Amino acid sequence: MSGTTIRLGKLFNAQSNRAFVVAFDHGQSLPIPPHLGNPVALLERIVGGAPEGILVSAGMLAQAGRLFARRGAPAVILRADWTTLDPRMKSEFGERYRPLVDPADAVGLGADALCTYLIGWPEDGAMFANNVEQVAATIQRAHRVGLPVIVEATLWGSRVSDQRDPEALRQMCRIAAELGADAIKTEFVGEIDAQRDLIEEVGNIPVLTLGGAAAAPDVVAQAARDAISAGVRGLIFGRNVWQVADLGDTMRRLSAIVHGGEGSTPLA
Repeated sequence: MSGTTIRLGKLFNAQSNRAFVVAFDHGQSLPIPPHLGNPVALLERIVGGAPEGILVSAGMLAQAGRLFARRGAPAVILRADWTTLDPRMKSEFGERYRPLVDPADAVGLGADALCTYLIGWPEDGAMFANNVEQVAATIQRAHRVGLPVIVEATLWGSRVSDQRDPEALRQMCRIAAELGADAIKTEFVGEIDAQRDLIEEVGNIPVLTLGGAAAAPDVVAQAARDAISAGVRGLIFGRNVWQVADLGDTMRRLSAIVHGGEGSTPLA
């Protein structure tokens, strides 16, 4: 068994075999509302909610490493790259993608896994080709140092009108699997059967769903239930966790959905 397999296995709860992960890497690519205050203080509250993992940037991990320096702390998933997610920046500078963190450096920072974008259908085909090449290279270098890679397979390119198109998203997830992803982060397409088809297409690779833009709590909870019912191995939710009135209650509710506390059947 490799270090990659051992580290990835630690991300998933021993009883449910699923993971509730909070994404807190948004400040690198999206504007953050000013009322949220000090990000390290907010990250400390997220850690206190005891998710299985937290997705952060290298700079945030450097500032808040003490929060993870204890037994039982959430796994550190490090954002390895950057893209233009802010519509204002995209309209002015166009779509861009850049790798930022070498896997060996990520290990030195204390990461347990990497997360990297695979962005389908950008305006410039050369950007997609470069993105594929960089994801493949990141996976190869990460596996040399025993670090698993979660590929975030999306349809965020400007040539796509429906970012949850099941067939196009299924293709992106299959590309991620073929590149060697250890796990895949992607959209919940909104239909349980279509999500099951997507999961089936990538073989034995764990699929986790992202949260997307902020939505009403009941809408978020129902999407989480449906995704778990479809067979995803967990959630990686961001704004719908820490841009809410009651962070603690939201985390408890989503964690219960992931781990079977709201009627879901744990995986074997």
